Amino acid sequence: MDAEIVELTADRAPAVVELCRRALDLPEDAAEAPALVAALWARAAADRPVVALGAYRGAELVGALVCSLSGRDAGLGHVDLVAVHPDHRRRGVARALLSSAERTLAGLGAAEVLLAGNPPYYAWPGIDVRYTPAVCAALALGYRQDRTAWNMTADLSYDDSPALRSTEAAEARLAGRGVSVRRAEPADLPALAEFARATFGGAWDAELAGSVGREGAGCHLAERDGEVLGFAAYGSSRPSWFGPMGTAPAAEGSGIGGVLLRRCLRDQRAAGVTAAQIGWVGPVPFYSGSAGARIERVFFLYRRTLGE
Repeated sequence: MDAEIVELTADRAPAVVELCRRALDLPEDAAEAPALVAALWARAAADRPVVALGAYRGAELVGALVCSLSGRDAGLGHVDLVAVHPDHRRRGVARALLSSAERTLAGLGAAEVLLAGNPPYYAWPGIDVRYTPAVCAALALGYRQDRTAWNMTADLSYDDSPALRSTEAAEARLAGRGVSVRRAEPADLPALAEFARATFGGAWDAELAGSVGREGAGCHLAERDGEVLGFAAYGSSRPSWFGPMGTAPAAEGSGIGGVLLRRCLRDQRAAGVTAAQIGWVGPVPFYSGSAGARIERVFFLYRRTLGE
């Protein structure tokens, strides 16, 4: 492998974006290359240690990788993005980048590396099964698959899509029970974040911070007497991705979730999104029934203990 691996500085971000436009085989990923690189590199750096690596052949950037430490467990490293120019594949570039990332993450204190999303800033739950070269590189380096995840797709391309059904009647029923539904504003973020932390844990509070009041993103909430009962957000890391969303256990079955979901999907449709990705899905029947969503993208999540 005759490529030189170097650490990239922030001024190389435009070059990485251009590489991703060429290297990400799925059109929906290539189209969002600027948002992906910004989220995984510049925005994530405010939350956790992030390192970007580039593979050069002469003056040409032929591969790039972004890796980071977990914001909640410093012993875990994540590979967030790997992109290799199509003309330079099967020549050891991805393997060299991954090996360099392992050494870099080990130097930062990681004992284990995951080829999996690192919330709150992630582009994919893991490796899309259709990115065959990435799967091959992971296996060649001794990574083991430990989980499978999937996304669901909500079709926003036509007016009568189930994902765009009116919520007016449902909102009227909720209002009759004292529940109001509205768009979240920045002033709502402390209450939303506290609700997410107390009810669901994880990184949803930080994902909400990336959605509320940010261009290309948004959030809707349900409340009663000033108490948050549920939220739904979109665009935290990628404009076309929906989530997270959550409803208070006491309010489950009330219809709040379906209303919040479709309000967000209508926002995304208005912004020009024709297919919303519901990322890292749990309740498949809910999204199928509420928005006609279907399972589409499947991801393998890999991990490797360093030193083995």
